[in-house]
Amino acid sequence: MIPLLHDFSGATVLVFGGGRVGARKARRFAREADVIVVSPTFAEQGFGDSDLIREAPDAESVREWIDRTEPALVVAATNDESVNEAAETAAREAGALVNRADRSGATGDGNRAVDDVVVPATIRDDPVVVAVSTGGESPALSRYLRREIETRIDGAGGMAELTGALRGELREESVSPGERRDAVRTVVESPAVWKALRSRTSNDRQVAEDVIQEELGEFPGDGE
Repeated sequence: MIPLLHDFSGATVLVFGGGRVGARKARRFAREADVIVVSPTFAEQGFGDSDLIREAPDAESVREWIDRTEPALVVAATNDESVNEAAETAAREAGALVNRADRSGATGDGNRAVDDVVVPATIRDDPVVVAVSTGGESPALSRYLRREIETRIDGAGGMAELTGALRGELREESVSPGERRDAVRTVVESPAVWKALRSRTSNDRQVAEDVIQEELGEFPGDGE
């Protein structure tokens, strides 16, 4: 499997199943997509900003829902394998991506269909996103690794924004690509800048410029 990031902004995600698993999937996608959950009952965990449709889906109605909503992704998360199978089949025929919550691992030949989706454990410090997946084999390991990584990327979102701004400014000042790379790398690798970002009290931009001047002898573009 090759991990990819998919933009679901403005897209519809259709979830069949309102149990604990369906709720978790709905919350995940509701951050970005328009989520519709179809189920006769709904768990107490909450579904984020999702539309909840109280209906017991069967093999025929799942196809109608897919035709009606034209989802980018269909999540089959009911406790009825025949309904999940029907949702998967109808989704593939409609050209939608599929997530079968009742299956883990690869298919019998060791591969997944090209439109299969595994939803990874995700760590966010916007705009930085880190995803961890075991291919569905060990959700417990994914959760453990997510907790480990969370402590390591604190401040990464701020670092991305800071270095993105620096790159843009240096480009506008016609600083050479090599000098831009050196400046950004110096900031990314600086413990002082990371400390400033994580404290959320220091002027991280000034710290970054000071680090660049100390390491490179000058701030690229100065005096030009």
